[in-house]
Amino acid sequence: MESLTTSAKEPPTDDDEAITRSLAGDLDAYEVLVARYSVLAHRTAAMLGAADEAEDVVQEAFVKAYRHLGSFRRDAHFRPWLLRIVANETHNLTRSRGRRDRLTARLTEAVPTPGEGPEEASVATDRRARLLDAVRTLPERERETVVCRYFLQLSEAETAQVLDLPVGTVKSRTSRGLARLREEVARDLI
Repeated sequence: MESLTTSAKEPPTDDDEAITRSLAGDLDAYEVLVARYSVLAHRTAAMLGAADEAEDVVQEAFVKAYRHLGSFRRDAHFRPWLLRIVANETHNLTRSRGRRDRLTARLTEAVPTPGEGPEEASVATDRRARLLDAVRTLPERERETVVCRYFLQLSEAETAQVLDLPVGTVKSRTSRGLARLREEVARDLI
């Protein structure tokens, strides 16, 4: 009897178990999902334009995800479903404030590489900032796919699910976005 009580309090090991237990009213199980995906959700919101309000977007997305967990298709993956909610919340935020092209300054902060000197760190920071500036200038449709594919490292299928697009559209928008970035980088070097 004691082992049943102990095992029921152990954290869920995978998303399916966490979802099942959350649907049964186990808030601790949902907390595991929140902890597991908070960083990625925050990064997604920030990269899609929420900037300093990414935390609010993520919080609202997790609340909405919990409310609609019953409608979650169990044959799908939780991560892209959640990120789609985050993307929709970010769109709502940026649409209402007209700040779609703004990315968070937090993402431009340098992440020091071990063994990297101050000069190399400065150059790397400058390159990241110029790349983010170039990404910001992309048309929104292309920016979204490039951000999902290369900054969030989502697959084409996950990107399609997050942005509610066909995979072919993700491929073409990503290709156009990368071509524009190449042109921009080449212009920057001249």
